[in-house]
Amino acid sequence: MTTDQAAPGPPPLQLTARELRYPAGSLVLLAGLPGAGKSTLLQRLYGMSGEETVPLAAGDVRVVDSRQARNWWNRYLGPVPPRVRTPLVHATHVVRIARAVMNGHTVVAHTRGTWPHILHGFAWLTRRRGAATHVILLDVPPRTARAGQYSRGRVVTELTFARHCRRWQALMTDAGDGALHPAASVTTLDRAAADRLRVIRFDAAS
Repeated sequence: MTTDQAAPGPPPLQLTARELRYPAGSLVLLAGLPGAGKSTLLQRLYGMSGEETVPLAAGDVRVVDSRQARNWWNRYLGPVPPRVRTPLVHATHVVRIARAVMNGHTVVAHTRGTWPHILHGFAWLTRRRGAATHVILLDVPPRTARAGQYSRGRVVTELTFARHCRRWQALMTDAGDGALHPAASVTTLDRAAADRLRVIRFDAAS
């Protein structure tokens, strides 16, 4: 079942079968379980190869995917174990999102979504610029996300994945009424709705 939904009230968010629309200057966070397909969706929407090492510039929009930070670190770390590599990748990814926001860009970024303090921190940054943070929740069953991890060759441990699943379920419960504080809007997409999405547009301020 498709679970497309948008929070009521300003700033307006429009969702059709093919398009999401936000105000220019927004930070749009695409969240989901590891393996849910966040990077795949961004790659399709913005024509990325998956080999990028820095955020993609699409006009004034900056597209920030954690795969970019991972690719950047892969050039230097070699056979470093995941327990060392992962924190470096995530820290670099978060810094890149924050930098793009502070530089005044419209930003579309991949995030885990299971760390509430990250959402609050980014929302604080965007408010300082007079803009807003919007969230897209890519909600797939845990078994689908697990299969996605195996297909991409990056599998988190059972314990880690179980923790992500618990946090994700709490997040989905909080977003069940179409709102997710402190985001200005939340849109939930299942896999079918994500597959139909063709573009994220940003409207210039009137």
